[in-house]
Amino acid sequence: MRTAKAAAAVVVAVPLALGGLASQSQAQAAPPPGPSGMFGPGCSALTQKANTAKDRVVEAAAAYPQLSQLVSAVVRARLGGTLDGKPDVTVFAPNQQAFQKMTASQLTSLLSNQGQLKKVLTYHVVAKQITPNELPHGSFTTVEGGKLTTSGSGTSFKVNGKANIVCGNIKAAHATIYVIDAILQPPS
Repeated sequence: MRTAKAAAAVVVAVPLALGGLASQSQAQAAPPPGPSGMFGPGCSALTQKANTAKDRVVEAAAAYPQLSQLVSAVVRARLGGTLDGKPDVTVFAPNQQAFQKMTASQLTSLLSNQGQLKKVLTYHVVAKQITPNELPHGSFTTVEGGKLTTSGSGTSFKVNGKANIVCGNIKAAHATIYVIDAILQPPS
């Protein structure tokens, strides 16, 4: 059943990723962490199809329409099994707006080069679950092998000083997801 749900989400996500994407609006004020522990100014704008706490990470991401382009890229890079096979992960998940910040030629180039796509996507993944308490002055080694840093306080955090965490601490069965508004580039 889960495989069928994930496959259905991918079938929906791929056409969305390849077609035009509508921009999503985000709340301006940072609300306090909700009862689920989720926090960030974009949580109220992040619509969810289902409870993701028992889902593997790719299926959990597929439940959020705002992450459909990321899910499509993961499928294209054939990383679903890699991500779902790790016992604990944190994904800094670029939302639709992050992909929209790239030019059409940059996005086409990235999506057509599977090696580079895998490198960029695995740079967004850390092989441990990162708690919100670790975000103020965090430094983490990614699955890609590079380092990324987190900074901030309260409910306002940045990754590598560039990407804002717009909604954080989303739970999946073996993962924590932090939705970000920019695509991170691994160090060269």
